[in-house]
Amino acid sequence: MFGVTILGNNSAVPAHDRHPTAQAVTIAGEVLLLDCGEGTQLQIKNYFVKRSRITRIFISHLHGDHYFGLIGLISSMALINRATPLHLYAPAPLKELIDLQLSISDSVLPYELIFHPLSGAETLVTTAKYKVEVFPVEHRIECYGFLIRENHAPRKIDPQKTREYEIPHAYFEKLQWGADYQTKDGRLLTNEMLTLPGKNNASYAYCADTLYTDSFLPYIQNVDLLYHESTYLDDFELQAKDRFHSTARQAAMIAEKASAGHLLLGHFSSKFKYVEAFEAEAREVFPYTDLSQEGVTYLV
Repeated sequence: MFGVTILGNNSAVPAHDRHPTAQAVTIAGEVLLLDCGEGTQLQIKNYFVKRSRITRIFISHLHGDHYFGLIGLISSMALINRATPLHLYAPAPLKELIDLQLSISDSVLPYELIFHPLSGAETLVTTAKYKVEVFPVEHRIECYGFLIRENHAPRKIDPQKTREYEIPHAYFEKLQWGADYQTKDGRLLTNEMLTLPGKNNASYAYCADTLYTDSFLPYIQNVDLLYHESTYLDDFELQAKDRFHSTARQAAMIAEKASAGHLLLGHFSSKFKYVEAFEAEAREVFPYTDLSQEGVTYLV
């Protein structure tokens, strides 16, 4: 399963039974945590996310509503005797903060916490089944978005054809990645003769706090599922710009420009007790829009 479970969809403070930002992305049997606002570990418990499957945590920026829950989660993992390494990707100053908190409490983690500082657009993770890329967005401080993409081979073996042409099994992986095959007598068998179209590599883009901008559009083109912050409604466009945030309509404009398959809205301002108007506003521009709802898992 490739799915996104919303753990928190509010902005700066918990309000209206909404919590600060956090998402659990399940892919290839692992859980990747995107941001870790206050109360995240309680939300993990409430929505039955397995802490033992969290292999990587990605922090978009160092405003408290995106990382104040991190030290609690790290410490809880120690108390339950986690042994497997945990990878943490975040702006560089976060390492100093974590080291200080652990030092003051005289805490020693029983597992390896591997810190990866973010420094610009790059590929952060490549495994046999998925990739994670990072890209800068435009916020008041250094801030990043993340793109998670399945990494299946683009082609499938055609068993009938490979038997017919006596292709050795040792060559199958090269065929899956697009190679042609030359027989012993010099004939060239094209890849299309020996394979079938493979599974589509689904993709999810997480655009953290950002003002409305086209600057990161190249990184999110044609994503299947796009999360874009929508802190305000369009009546508060000037306030959104002043605070380096976006409106629901602006999020929809980005989704349309990116040719996204589906849009999720989130990071709602506590100014708004009810958020249904966000969905209505965005759907006027991009019909394939939904509100992110805490506890709901959205399939990519």
